[in-house]
Amino acid sequence: MNKISVSSAVAVLLATGGLVITTSAEAQNVKPPKVQLWMDVSTGTMAGMPEMDAMPGMGAMMGGLMGGRGPGGSGNNTVYGMARSMNIMPPRVLDIALHNTRKPGALAAQAIPPGMRMGDSLPLVPPKAQVRDQEPGESPDYKYEKPKGRILIYWGCGPQVRAGQPRVIDLARANPAEFGTALAGRHAPDRGARVGPAHALYPNEKNQVSLSRDSSLQGEHKVVGDSIPASMKFTLGPEQDVMPAIELESRGAVSDSISTTWRPVTNARAYFLHAMGQVGEDMVLWSSSETGDTGMGMFDYLPNATIDRWLKERVLLQPDVTQCAVPKGIFAGAGAGAGGNSGNSGNGGMLRMVAYGSESNFAHPPRPADPKATWEPEWAVRVRVKSHTMAMLGQENERAARGERNQGSQPQMGQTEEAEAPSQGGLPIPNPAGILKGLFGR
Repeated sequence: MNKISVSSAVAVLLATGGLVITTSAEAQNVKPPKVQLWMDVSTGTMAGMPEMDAMPGMGAMMGGLMGGRGPGGSGNNTVYGMARSMNIMPPRVLDIALHNTRKPGALAAQAIPPGMRMGDSLPLVPPKAQVRDQEPGESPDYKYEKPKGRILIYWGCGPQVRAGQPRVIDLARANPAEFGTALAGRHAPDRGARVGPAHALYPNEKNQVSLSRDSSLQGEHKVVGDSIPASMKFTLGPEQDVMPAIELESRGAVSDSISTTWRPVTNARAYFLHAMGQVGEDMVLWSSSETGDTGMGMFDYLPNATIDRWLKERVLLQPDVTQCAVPKGIFAGAGAGAGGNSGNSGNGGMLRMVAYGSESNFAHPPRPADPKATWEPEWAVRVRVKSHTMAMLGQENERAARGERNQGSQPQMGQTEEAEAPSQGGLPIPNPAGILKGLFGR
């Protein structure tokens, strides 16, 4: 690897090894670690509903519907990739990816502390080859329809729509580049493992056990396997532990301003809320940001430096904030169909909230104090944590009146996968993909 020279204020990502380092103004020869481990830990719930364990195949389905990057269609409790999704079944998931350049794709294991309540160790297994639905380069058979309706973009916490809002994108008149840019907005930097045959993963076909309500990651972890350095052990503390579930409450009809409140989440560095819904032929987007960003790409882990920067830019809410109001009436008639109407008709909008935890990095041996000395870590570890929840806007009062909050009913399937995702407590969860299909065709 070539030498790099940057200012001391700049964090450099080594793409090959994933280490985050800060260098001095003097040049230093930095080589990628021989072994890299990624750990992603996620807590997900449905606001106002009891936590539910996974049903066969349901965890992967929910992960896919809510923006997951893991494979779907599995009958296992969990599959690798769910920790980056908006998973709610099971509520707590753990992804581990190991890349051993000394022995790519070899089996390994991670010894874990007793507090995890998942046994003595977790097997790390290379992924199976995926079956392709089509050959590379082959175009899927999509039926294109001319875009219709508009995208209405609102932002900021408060009971009233602010001056200059909404930002309107007319899909029938705008060119694809314009509405594509409008939907893009900020995105969480992709700093996860790009897994392939050279990696070893958890969960896998040997073990899909998920974290329990009282699991704790705190304590010593040790990675063992063929050609794994004997020194590869690290200790996780409170900042790297499983984050608590977000206790979110929302009140108000969709025709009014909807208030959202929550308890402070332990170890949260920042919060972000986002809502979407279809009103007639229009797609309505709202975020808690003070900027006009759509916020659709921010429900992933964020590096600490990005969190700090976006807090200063007022993209994210400070960790001491405990409430945020959705402006009055922007989702009135959401889910009522193309005709739409005001009031409480339809399923309302879908609100998502994320509490960003810290990203932690470990490496051995430590970086030399001498900037002229070569740094070649034997191993490196990255640990990321987050918590998230979802809520149906305008449904809180109705749900409480029916006494459904404490029923703990099992999820049921909606009428169609495009319009609805599996329900919790009888309340359908809108599928964002279905909303987009309604606007852009199939």
